[in-house]
Amino acid sequence: MSYLTQMMGLAYHNFMSAAVGIVLAIAFIRGIARRQMQTIGNFWVDLLRCALWVLLPFCIVGALLLVSQGVVQNLKPYDTVKLVEPMQVQKTTTDGKPIVDAQGKPVMDTVTEQTIAQGPVASQEIIKELGTNGGGFFNANSAHPFENPTPLANLIELVSIFALGSGLTYTLGRMTGSQRHGWAVWGAMAILFLSGVTVAYWAEARGNPMLAGTDQHASTMQTGGNMEGKEVRFGIANSALWATVTTDTSCGAINSWHDSFTPLGGLVPLANIMLGEIIFGGVGSGMYGVLIYIILAVFIAGLMVGRTPEYLGKKIEAYDVHS
Repeated sequence: MSYLTQMMGLAYHNFMSAAVGIVLAIAFIRGIARRQMQTIGNFWVDLLRCALWVLLPFCIVGALLLVSQGVVQNLKPYDTVKLVEPMQVQKTTTDGKPIVDAQGKPVMDTVTEQTIAQGPVASQEIIKELGTNGGGFFNANSAHPFENPTPLANLIELVSIFALGSGLTYTLGRMTGSQRHGWAVWGAMAILFLSGVTVAYWAEARGNPMLAGTDQHASTMQTGGNMEGKEVRFGIANSALWATVTTDTSCGAINSWHDSFTPLGGLVPLANIMLGEIIFGGVGSGMYGVLIYIILAVFIAGLMVGRTPEYLGKKIEAYDVHS
């Protein structure tokens, strides 16, 4: 895709999808909080407020912070640079199969140049994370050094993924007049998130079980653990953390390859996905997703104890659950 289509087409959808998610979550909360109102707000007014008052200011500041860390932001075409030392690489066919000679030896080729991709990355990167849109400007996604060059850039992007989803729990408390309930929802999400990170890190730090008997411990010569599919700049801790965060929030951004995780380590992102990605969740979708879980839990618990189910002072009846 051209820079123009990415900046005008993809960026627009990234902003709108995030704004629509927040609007739906706010409408859901209004429906729970209001008692004698006939409406739950104006969609277009809420959409404009989300885009101009929340997403855009955050993205301007966030993009500048990413640029300060070395994330590329320009309109330059790809650059071709000469390598200081030529590299020998094996030739492959058009479908990626290695080429060998009659004796079965690999056919090598000398590479003297490298193509360096550039573009308006920082502005796309910040809304990709903040709006939990996922994807990546480069194929390597957030493992690419032009998208995620430093530990601080990695932290900024991680915080951006969680920022709005976790912040909406505070909004829930304010709008329903029960701040303690908002913190209770946040606490439940935080416990699930920390449990997932702990399991993922423990499993990856132990190493690959298929390589039992080999030295996979951390030392001065190696990082230790299961490093397959991981960027060495981030290591196991940041890779396990990112994998948990991105699947908690339905964000498709990655800085390591989840398919290369160990069975137990890979179970964490898989379980997050199968749960519906509602642990903080996507922007807005996590909030109304977890509210559905809460209402179902309240309804079932009320039936079990023989009381009329209530949530924040409102009765939860069969019609509400079926609909």
